[in-house]
Amino acid sequence: MSARMIRSLERPENTILDGGLPVPLIHFSLIRLSAGETHTYRLADFETAVVPMSGQCDLDVDGTAFAAVGGRKSVWDGQADSVYAGPGAAVTITAVSEAEIAIAGGRWSEPMAPFRVRPEDVDMVDVGSNETKSRRRIFHILGGKQATSVGRLLVSELYADEGCWSGYPPHKHDTDQAGETDHEEVYHWRFDPPTGFGAQLWYEDGKPPEAFVTRDGDTFAFSTGYHPTVTSPGHSAYIFTILVGRTQRSLVQNFEEIHRPLMANIPGIDNMRAKFR
Repeated sequence: MSARMIRSLERPENTILDGGLPVPLIHFSLIRLSAGETHTYRLADFETAVVPMSGQCDLDVDGTAFAAVGGRKSVWDGQADSVYAGPGAAVTITAVSEAEIAIAGGRWSEPMAPFRVRPEDVDMVDVGSNETKSRRRIFHILGGKQATSVGRLLVSELYADEGCWSGYPPHKHDTDQAGETDHEEVYHWRFDPPTGFGAQLWYEDGKPPEAFVTRDGDTFAFSTGYHPTVTSPGHSAYIFTILVGRTQRSLVQNFEEIHRPLMANIPGIDNMRAKFR
């Protein structure tokens, strides 16, 4: 199994993906806490980023305190305030207010020091245009700026304009070869308004394509294949994105050959590729 759609109503409480198929390199938890409530974890084989999607929390990572992390009302209300923790770290999250918190993890074994990524540290790239129906803004929480401070984990928040495509032109990253790297990936969607919807396409060379309707709270995990996605007119899309490389952190996308001519017409493609390295 190389791809899996997890519907918002089908997932277990809190943990969505825990290093199993089809993405053994990735952990993804989504927790909801009331004010004063605490959540603790220790993942021996995963480095993690703690990203409040809404609300505020205090964090303790192996005795290092990070106070008042987060504070936005929703993912539509400004950039993330996050904390990185290395593999095996004892992490305690205490909600200051009602909070929804994403925990994004990548398989890694070397010790790493914790640090905070404040909103002003988030690195944004503007890609595409509304004229080409491809405009999205990608806000890198763990991107190129953090390359020397983390293992192989890449975490970002993508905002697609209504009716626009992302992951486009179609590309893949499932093989370590010239012009491509082997990275697993997870998408988690939100829509504005939350009644919105979109579509996730997924296909491998020589095989029939598959298409999934995406709704608020859905998650898609995949380790192979091309994976363009689109949001319907009238609905802006948010995608929480986790990427983990099998042999390196820097991501090199291999754009499908028949669609490579489109790259010249979509602004920001080269800048987008550079931000993942």
